Amino acid sequence: MAPTVMASPATSVAPFQGLKSIARLPAVSRRSRSSGFGNVSNGGRIRCMQVWPTENNKKFETLSYLPPLSTDQLLKQIDYLIRNNWVPCLEFSKVGFVYRENSRSPGYYDGRYWTMWKLPMFGCTDATQVYAELEEAKKAYPDNYIRILGFDNIRQVQCVMFIAYKPPSSEV
Repeated sequence: MAPTVMASPATSVAPFQGLKSIARLPAVSRRSRSSGFGNVSNGGRIRCMQVWPTENNKKFETLSYLPPLSTDQLLKQIDYLIRNNWVPCLEFSKVGFVYRENSRSPGYYDGRYWTMWKLPMFGCTDATQVYAELEEAKKAYPDNYIRILGFDNIRQVQCVMFIAYKPPSSEV
C-alpha cells in the first residue's frame, strides 16, 4: 500500500497540461508567429530583447548587473548570508574576471580562484565584522576587485558570491 501524502490547499498546484502545439493555436496566432517580431495587432512595434555590448562590459557574479551596493545594502546582503549559517569569506583579485586563455578543456577557466583575504570568518555573527574586514582589504589592495562569499561548511559548497568592491580604474 502506497503512503498517502497530505497536501495543504495553499501548496497544491494544478498538474502540468503539456505544451500547446502550433496546430491547436488559433489561426491569427499562427500568422503572427510566422511573421516574426514585426507588427502586432495593436499596431505597435514589439521591442525585442537587446544584447549587452561585449566590449568593456565585464559582468561578474550575483548582483553584478546592478549599480554598486550602498553600505546599507551591502550590510543586508552580508546579514542574509550570516542568517543562513553560511561562513563569510573575502577574496580579492587584480583581474577580477573568469576567462579562458590557457586551455579549452571543458570546465577549465583561468581566474576562477581568487586569493583569500585572511581566513574564512567562522563563528561570525555580525555583518559589521565582515564589513570592517572589507574596508581593511580595500585599504591593503585598492586596485583589486574584492568579493564576499557565503560558504556552507556542512554541504561544503559556496552558496552566495558577489562583488563588494570594484577598483576605481574598473569604471568604464
